[in-house]
Amino acid sequence: RFAPWPLKAARKSCAGMAKVHGTMSQRIDVHQAITDRIIEAIERGAGEFKLPWYRPAGSITRPTNIDSKKPYRGINVVTLWVEAQLKGYVTPVWGTYKQFQEAGCQVRKGEKASLVVFYKEIEFERDAPEAASDDERMGSAWMARGYWVFNAEQVDGYELPEKPPVAAIERNARVEGFMRNTGIEVRWGGHSAYYRPSEDYIQMPEAGLFTGTDTSSATEAMYATLLHEGIHATGHKSRLDRNFSERFGVEERSAEELVAELGAAFLCADLAVTPTLRDDHAHYIAHWLEIMKG
Repeated sequence: RFAPWPLKAARKSCAGMAKVHGTMSQRIDVHQAITDRIIEAIERGAGEFKLPWYRPAGSITRPTNIDSKKPYRGINVVTLWVEAQLKGYVTPVWGTYKQFQEAGCQVRKGEKASLVVFYKEIEFERDAPEAASDDERMGSAWMARGYWVFNAEQVDGYELPEKPPVAAIERNARVEGFMRNTGIEVRWGGHSAYYRPSEDYIQMPEAGLFTGTDTSSATEAMYATLLHEGIHATGHKSRLDRNFSERFGVEERSAEELVAELGAAFLCADLAVTPTLRDDHAHYIAHWLEIMKG
């Protein structure tokens, strides 16, 4: 669906694109390179059943671009978390060689860049009869382009910002407000956490049943679990209508769990919640590796 370059018709209508595409394909398969890197990171941490984007202590932060000051999105969040974990970076600021130069910094000699991907929607003209309408003649497709970024800890001249303090969380108004604004019903009670698609609600255990771990408090565990189930709820037919059955077959559930874990990790970063590890991570990781290697 997000092929490195769009359809043949798109390449025909955009002069010069095919030449660039050939060069890009010979150099690197962007999606495969990123997938391989994430697999490597998961395998390194699989012995302890910890995913690489979960910090041992403290909260996680969205990677941010030095030039735009905006957080990276989608798979680039995971990619840069993985790179930071593997290389030991704690500063969430990234940018291209040129962007750091423009900020008055210099990438140190010998430093290796990390791969991220940029998606852009392009329009092209379809082969259609002259009488066709504008909507019938024009189509669109996504172009994926890989580019390379460095972490702020790989450059000279960048002043590292003070790390923001992680607040002691009791009631997290940001998480509660976020979930309230989704309109998804949350019911409290019992001993299980799950999302029920048939009735479109999240079931959460009583707050007092959550216990702390070595890496998170009981309150943090509760909110991380709530966000995990909230991501499951985004797959409902009235929202994203997410269905992995055709693509993953018997691994459909594992693919959905991967989506929920990644989404919860993104939200834990955005809403200042320290993520918690689930008891069933060992089971999930084995399936995730099978899916990604496939």
